[in-house]
Amino acid sequence: MTQLTAPNTNPSFDIPKQGMPVTIITGFLGSGKTTLLNQILKNKHDLKVAVLVNEFGDINIDSQLLVSLDQDMVELSNGCICCTINDGLVDAVYRVLEREDRIDYLVIETTGVADPLPIILTFLGTELRDLTNLDSIITVVDAEAFNPQHFDSEAALKQITYGDMILLNKTDLATTEKIREVEGFIHDVKDGARIIHSKYGEVPLPLILGVGLTPKHEYIDDDHEHEHHEHHHHHHHGHHSHHLENDGFISIAFESDRPFDVNKFENFLTEEMPENVFRAKGILWFSDSELRHVFQLSGPRYNLHADEWRNTPKNQLVFIGRKLDSNQIYTQLHKCLL
Repeated sequence: MTQLTAPNTNPSFDIPKQGMPVTIITGFLGSGKTTLLNQILKNKHDLKVAVLVNEFGDINIDSQLLVSLDQDMVELSNGCICCTINDGLVDAVYRVLEREDRIDYLVIETTGVADPLPIILTFLGTELRDLTNLDSIITVVDAEAFNPQHFDSEAALKQITYGDMILLNKTDLATTEKIREVEGFIHDVKDGARIIHSKYGEVPLPLILGVGLTPKHEYIDDDHEHEHHEHHHHHHHGHHSHHLENDGFISIAFESDRPFDVNKFENFLTEEMPENVFRAKGILWFSDSELRHVFQLSGPRYNLHADEWRNTPKNQLVFIGRKLDSNQIYTQLHKCLL
């Protein structure tokens, strides 16, 4: 069993120069991938990091760090940039490669229900393999919420199978027994897994960047069903959707220009919400408050962060889970409105 605990030291380190190093961050819904990205963007190593995400919304960009913001790219004063993958992964990577300023490192976040293999193969089986160097696949696991039922999802299983390193996050919320139990699950799936413990996604960057862990041949040899040609990444979008379908995942969006009654909404969260909602997030408008509330739910935990409205108040919510009844959730939420 390989067990690493993240030290508090911050050693300097050099990044290899044979093509832009790439780290893929994967992990189940709500495990802490975005929190880890925020830590990377605030890095103190003077590394110029580019982060690719599906949406900016979750990235907590400190306004003091912000230099510029356009439609699909945020630039920070420490030289890091954050791009969205709106036009496809390969296009987003090229946007980073074509920048005049030096970028040392590329980090990509997958969605919580993604099979990481198509993304891995994009860097090993397309023209990108000559321009980039796949350094490692990091799988973030929620130490408190993780249980054997996660393996009912093919995507969750593959996230651990293909991870070069497992970041066991939120260890402050789990008992020692639970942490040992989760480590046992992980080692059953991936013998000899490298496991790092973390809280709030805090981990010294030398432990996760520039580590050279990904064996290039493994994915090419192991996955015979995949074709390897210049544009195979387009081929895999359908493959990825197929996994989502098999897993029964669904995303439900809810919007309303009427406010919630805070007591009714709290009762929905604690008493009525289906157990198979893994993740929820959104902006909440409560009738008895002049502030907007940023809402995050992961497994059994949720939190609300209040700040000023930046536009016309309204409710916007997204729920992600397995085999959800969208009509039931819509009806329950409508009953919470005033």
